[in-house]
Amino acid sequence: MDKRQENSPRRATLRDVARAAGVSHQTVSRAINDKGEIDPETRRRVLETARQLHYRPSRYARGLVRPGLVTVGLIVPDVVNPFFPEFIAGVIQAADAQDWQVIVASTESDRRRELPLVRSLGRQVDAVAGYISHTDAELAPYAEGLPLVIVERGPEPSLNGTVRVDLAAGVRAAVAHLVERGHRRIGMIDCESVCDPHVRRLTFLAAAAEHGLPVGEEWIARGAQSMDGGAKVFAALHAAHPDMTAVFAFNDLVAIGAMREARQRGLRVPEDCAIVGFDGLSIGELLDPPLSTVHIDKRRLGELAMEQIQALLAGEAPTPAVLPPTLLVRGTT
Repeated sequence: MDKRQENSPRRATLRDVARAAGVSHQTVSRAINDKGEIDPETRRRVLETARQLHYRPSRYARGLVRPGLVTVGLIVPDVVNPFFPEFIAGVIQAADAQDWQVIVASTESDRRRELPLVRSLGRQVDAVAGYISHTDAELAPYAEGLPLVIVERGPEPSLNGTVRVDLAAGVRAAVAHLVERGHRRIGMIDCESVCDPHVRRLTFLAAAAEHGLPVGEEWIARGAQSMDGGAKVFAALHAAHPDMTAVFAFNDLVAIGAMREARQRGLRVPEDCAIVGFDGLSIGELLDPPLSTVHIDKRRLGELAMEQIQALLAGEAPTPAVLPPTLLVRGTT
């Protein structure tokens, strides 16, 4: 059995509360729904037991005995970034297959908005999935009893459902590809990320060392997750390392900005400087030359999040889901 499943408590059910309180499940239902035909002391005891077991009434469970609509809350960092609409589309498609509805909210890449959103959405929906960087301990007071799936917080164990991309495998594939193309002086454009913030940088450095590249921290520069950010960081890297022959970018938007700046400096891509992005946005295919990138199946990522939600609502402890990326070799390398 997966170690996480061994250590993860099963979500308390109405029958668990009934057993612990020494009453019938009908009595628990009456107490939870504040029906009048119940002794006040019994109601108090049932509610206290429910609180101790972290029991949260599930609209999904109620729907098993009378028709009801399951609603899932979805939290993303940025609805403008082209990555997230594809992810959201995958979530909605999977939800439609279950006749569920989805409410989408954005943190605007502000970590301070995460916990309030979890709390407010949790009061309106049956379950929540999203890009949440806070730890389980930090989330606990805001998500007590709430079926919760965390996307891209990293590989550390969690009592919640988890879905992540194998970012390290993608970075290693990109570096290995550039090395195969004969590149040794490879720069990296890094960006600040709320979720899983250091994986790309640390893996890039480790891969460079494994390939014996003369590349260290000084070959990495950080900028904004935008085309302008990519352009500015490329300019800084090229000025600091004019012998740089390739760049690995945090994501495709950054890579496109780097490509634009390289051309403005009279550099040919890929002859003078190769560029690899990350995410596999559709826009990369429209460039000339098309962008080489580490592709993430964003719709599948959304589907995996919904599969985790489905398991949690059924009272199961789902195995963490890991989505492998794929290197797409195109014209920029």
